[in-house]
Amino acid sequence: MKSGNRISFVASISFLALTLTYPNALRSQDVPEGVTQGATVEGITEYQLDNGLQVLLFPDQSKQQVTVNITYLVGSRHEGYGETGMAHLLEHMLFKGTPDHPDQWAELESQGASANGTTWYDRTNYYETLPASEENLAWALDLEADRMVNSYVSNEDLETEMTVVRNEFELGENDPFRILLQRAYSIAFDWHNYGNSTIGARSDIENVPIERLQEFYRKYYQPDNAVLVVAGRFEPSAALDEIVTEFGSLPRPDRSGANELFATYTAEPTQDGERTVSLRRVGDEQIAMAVHHVPAGSHEDYAAISVLTHILSTRPAGRLYSRLVQPGLATSTHAFADQFREPGLLTAYARVQKDSLFEPVMEMLLATLDGIVDEPPTTEEIQRAKTDFLKNIDLAFNNPQEIALDLSEWASMGDWRLFFLHRDRLEAVTPDAVRRVAATYLRPTNRTLASFYPVDETPERAEVPPPPDVEALVEGYTGREAVAEGEAFDPTPSNIDARTQRLEFGNGFKLALLPKQNRGDGVSVSFTLRFGTEETLQEKAAAASLAAAMLRRGTTSRSRQELEDEIDRLQANFGMGGGVLTIGGSIETTRTNLPPMLRLVNEMLREPAFDEAEFETLKQEQMAAIERQMSEPQALAVSAFQRHLNRWPATHPRYVPTMEEDLERIRTVTLDDARGFWQEFYGAQGGTMSVVGDFDSDEIHALVEELMGSWVSVQAYERVPDPFRDVEVMELDIETPDKANAMMIAARPIQITDAHPDFPALLLGDYMLGNPAGLGSRLATRIRQEEGLSYSVGSQLAAGPIDDSGVFLIFAIFAPENGDPVVEAFQAVLTEVLGDGFTEEEIDAAKTGFLESEQNARASDGTVAGQLNGQLFTDRTYEFTTDQEAAIRALTGEQILNAMRRHIDPTKISIIRAGDFAAAEGPTS
Repeated sequence: MKSGNRISFVASISFLALTLTYPNALRSQDVPEGVTQGATVEGITEYQLDNGLQVLLFPDQSKQQVTVNITYLVGSRHEGYGETGMAHLLEHMLFKGTPDHPDQWAELESQGASANGTTWYDRTNYYETLPASEENLAWALDLEADRMVNSYVSNEDLETEMTVVRNEFELGENDPFRILLQRAYSIAFDWHNYGNSTIGARSDIENVPIERLQEFYRKYYQPDNAVLVVAGRFEPSAALDEIVTEFGSLPRPDRSGANELFATYTAEPTQDGERTVSLRRVGDEQIAMAVHHVPAGSHEDYAAISVLTHILSTRPAGRLYSRLVQPGLATSTHAFADQFREPGLLTAYARVQKDSLFEPVMEMLLATLDGIVDEPPTTEEIQRAKTDFLKNIDLAFNNPQEIALDLSEWASMGDWRLFFLHRDRLEAVTPDAVRRVAATYLRPTNRTLASFYPVDETPERAEVPPPPDVEALVEGYTGREAVAEGEAFDPTPSNIDARTQRLEFGNGFKLALLPKQNRGDGVSVSFTLRFGTEETLQEKAAAASLAAAMLRRGTTSRSRQELEDEIDRLQANFGMGGGVLTIGGSIETTRTNLPPMLRLVNEMLREPAFDEAEFETLKQEQMAAIERQMSEPQALAVSAFQRHLNRWPATHPRYVPTMEEDLERIRTVTLDDARGFWQEFYGAQGGTMSVVGDFDSDEIHALVEELMGSWVSVQAYERVPDPFRDVEVMELDIETPDKANAMMIAARPIQITDAHPDFPALLLGDYMLGNPAGLGSRLATRIRQEEGLSYSVGSQLAAGPIDDSGVFLIFAIFAPENGDPVVEAFQAVLTEVLGDGFTEEEIDAAKTGFLESEQNARASDGTVAGQLNGQLFTDRTYEFTTDQEAAIRALTGEQILNAMRRHIDPTKISIIRAGDFAAAEGPTS
């Protein structure tokens, strides 16, 4: 659909009105009584209440969102004997309610909030991101102030939540890498609690007394042990007044006796010899790992250590990748360093195919680590790492939620201003500094691989320094000038439509442009190219998949690493992937860098190198990724579900192969096959692109038309249909030995599109039945909250805009011995819903929550870009969204119930489960 180039006068006036901003910091005379103003750094201002609560305010008027994040300076590092996992278990318990907020998940959903809680070694945090309004901010602050001191933390709730956390523990037990990492940490640390995983020991999770949880809560969940961050669109003085109202009345606790907060004082002794550990469990790959002790995240050496991990791990120029993956010894490699308050570990590892030799991999892994001293980092390696890290720091300032969470991490290390100090230190890192930290910490006596080897004399050891005096480090630190703010954009469907320009070029390529001013000049792009016909795409799936993956592995004028370096130089986050029907991607960058980034993407799409060595490496990586999944319950259940619902011939482009078939396809496909697919099918005549954010419309219009407006593929494009197909009812159990967690998918195809009159009712009904984003749904309330059978349970309704091949499904993870109770519980919930429907209270709350969450999602430029890109293909505008949301607002309980009864028949739902059910039944007599 073609449209003109003008933006309406009304939209222009709206734009001017929305550019008003608030000051970042208050004048001293405007600070409320009982509040002390602290440092201001680059737009972030610190305040402290008389009761000790630390407050950080970061107003950003360019996003129609506000994030409230409260961090308690307590994590698994503070747990005592018999208390492992208690900090995490308490995090779960705080969602069980207070007298004033008895059903928090229902409230969060009704507010349209994106919310969660997380626990780590040094801290526990809770956050909510909501559509920006004074009411939503006041509600979130009230919630956090209330549950700080008034949460139930009852024995009744512990009985059900313990089993949920245990199920989360069991989920981790399925992952050999995660367990190997836990083993390495437990061996590397003799005494420090960093040697215990945050999830805790199973016996502690199952047996911790409620009194110890309550004592832990009363001691650590207090205003003088918390950091509150508010980021996004809000008025600072009003926000601070609301914070004083909600938190100011909470008393500063008496810190005498057992309530005193002692600094943790256990210091890990210097390691005096290489250690080793081995793990044997069912799996499909080998893993070689080495960990070394390194200083705390606040230490002056940490910036150089961070750069060192990048030099080791980046792909494809990283030393581990180039020496292990490219020669075919390993399938993937990585390295990272802990950013803890106290000294942590640097971890490096390689994944190895099951039937490959292991010893050469471990030897090369260690040789690469040891070789950093003899083969010092180059200036190019240092600059590449710094560019990557600093790009991500700059982009973080464009996301209120991300900056709120980042600040809490640094606060848990001693002070939030370490965030900026670390950035400054990264900029100053030199090759000599990286070589020095490698020589200091990457010593054989300082690493853990696996066993004890006695020696005749004391070897040279690595003395890891204690954490520095953070207060002295940040004293007087002011940082740099804050980034300019953008406009206060209203993400309603009508405003998005009014501000969007839609275009179509001569070859059929469609473009949508939504310019607006953003903080940091940020801009997002979403694009899709579409291929071939049902006839011409037969037996092309493997070649197409590999062709898409090769595009980012080098062009005729740039190597793979040069592409990655250029993406970093352009301050871009870029992802691209595709298969036999489409290839698509997304870009996040800045106004200045958008034109060269679009040219770079065009270079990847139209001038790929198809290097033979890269192609062979890619095949090995893809085969290894498949092999890793061949004994995993979740992957096997999903594969069986997809194959059950997609009954196409093996030659058809929509056919879903088995894992074994997929492996064979990758083995046999050639470089010429992949290159040939690209030559025949790639073109822009079926393509779409949307650009949202800070950019020049005329410039980008002309550039995209230059790049895409005349590009046509050899093979014609005609969409491959996917009509509704009914399937027989099936019950299938897949055995996965030695896996502690199981997966269930219960599904039914339904003949519907998203334009069907029943779709709004089904959508809201599914939201109330099993909204996977929250815990207030019927399924989550019964199966997780009340019975404690599953850590993750929900339902999903999928329907497209063209084909009537919709799907309704219910999913859950659980311990294998709970397989039958989970099935019985979901069937009982579904029967109850289809019998009695939902209450008016549920429906009203669901309407508010669903519509608020949709509005909240549209506050993200990346989300809007993706939606506009899809609308171009279906010839829709946001008018469709407006109509659908209006239909949801008008729904009655009777309409929802009748629609669900028409389309969901419990007797025709297939149930697929994967897990170690034989072991759960016990040995036979």
